[in-house]
Amino acid sequence: MLLAVLLMSMRFVSDGYKVGDTVADFKLKNVDGKAVSLADRKDVKGYIIAFTCNTCPVAKAYESRIIALNEQFAPKGYPVVAIQSNDEQRSPGDSYGAMQQRARGKSYGFPYLHDETQAVAKAFGATNTPHMFVLKKEGDAYKVAYIGAIDNNQRDAAAADKKYVEQAVTELLAGKPVTMPTARAIGCGIKWRDA
Repeated sequence: MLLAVLLMSMRFVSDGYKVGDTVADFKLKNVDGKAVSLADRKDVKGYIIAFTCNTCPVAKAYESRIIALNEQFAPKGYPVVAIQSNDEQRSPGDSYGAMQQRARGKSYGFPYLHDETQAVAKAFGATNTPHMFVLKKEGDAYKVAYIGAIDNNQRDAAAADKKYVEQAVTELLAGKPVTMPTARAIGCGIKWRDA
């Protein structure tokens, strides 16, 4: 029984993109009702993708850090794109309407996309909220440069001494390889639809 539970909880962990993989573009509905894809922005050097939600306490604790990452790196060519993939039947507080309210209330300066079918989360291999992916643009393609946590302190941003996403983007902007391309994502598990 325990093995079955572990296998079920890991069903999407082994799938999904790895560092170095090319990401397939997607088109998801933003909280403003417009469809957004990676190809929409021609001026970017890459993206910081944040799988997050409205309801997870860990995601809420990291929300200000996601906003700060966008403020720091969007002007340098690495904007944030937040994606909410929880099934709203299992997590009503993550409905599209609730997403719109949260984005307005927190004055998000980045898209907050609804992954209603969960296809994008599955493609990425996202398992948690938050789960971060840094994508580097190469030609017209986007390659995964970092996967994992934002930093190493979920309670206190000021106490974090390893800022994984910030370090990855800073290294990419300097033309250097990412020295720590993965870190274990922490947070609530994505609420998958019942199969």
